[in-house]
Amino acid sequence: MATSLEVRGVSLRFGGVRALTDVSFAIKEGELFSIIGPNGAGKTSIVNCISGRYKPTEGQLFYGDRDITGLTPNARASLGIGRTFQNLALFHHMSVLDNIMVGRHHLLKNNFLTGSLYWLTRARKEELEHRRKVEEIIDFLDLQSVRKATAGTLSYGLRKRVELARAMALEPRLILLDEPMAGMNFEEKEDMARYIVDLNEEFGMTVVMIEHDMGVVMDISHRVMVLDFGRKIAEGDPGAVLADPHVKRAYLGEEDEVLVDPDDAPPAQESAA
Repeated sequence: MATSLEVRGVSLRFGGVRALTDVSFAIKEGELFSIIGPNGAGKTSIVNCISGRYKPTEGQLFYGDRDITGLTPNARASLGIGRTFQNLALFHHMSVLDNIMVGRHHLLKNNFLTGSLYWLTRARKEELEHRRKVEEIIDFLDLQSVRKATAGTLSYGLRKRVELARAMALEPRLILLDEPMAGMNFEEKEDMARYIVDLNEEFGMTVVMIEHDMGVVMDISHRVMVLDFGRKIAEGDPGAVLADPHVKRAYLGEEDEVLVDPDDAPPAQESAA
């Protein structure tokens, strides 16, 4: 199976603060890959590096065979990398339908000049095709009843679903989901988990997901990577990762020798002569 995304030795610093240290991993096409770890572990930082919001201090990122380390977020979106955000980033004054349409702006071929000749060019046909795609997404995510509602008036769970719809509208091959189930009740989480699995299996999208709900992560992920204090401490199938002693220590808050920086390690005791 071909590699969709490869992260090679990525480190990220903000002044003297190290958010990520030498993180490497690869994701195969068609995988549902989850990134977990305690709060402040660097999960959102690595997703921001993948999406282009942050530029790594060190290291490289490859999408397929292409080095995307220096590309802007818009350029990465045009290549087929979509994302949702931990904190909702919807246009609250716009309708659900219009919010999802915004997600298709990278796919528009007609500019404002051809668009001004609306009835004389292909712009009208293009818009109708985009609206048809948006309606398919609305049906898939069961948003028919709120399609004309103002996004800001919806419940939190529905707004998270609208944000997923907008990311889907880009038709990405790789989608980054930053805590898609945060703040949801049990039923909403079940629905969102089903949508994510269908994204992966029916739409063929490679999924990279940050999620705190360990039950969901273990149920739907093909592979899991664990970060703690900006370092990768485990990677593999969900069962093996959950049983890893370093992962257990990270979640219990105990000190782990894997995470001790060489510069901070205590000096070795000299043996008695």
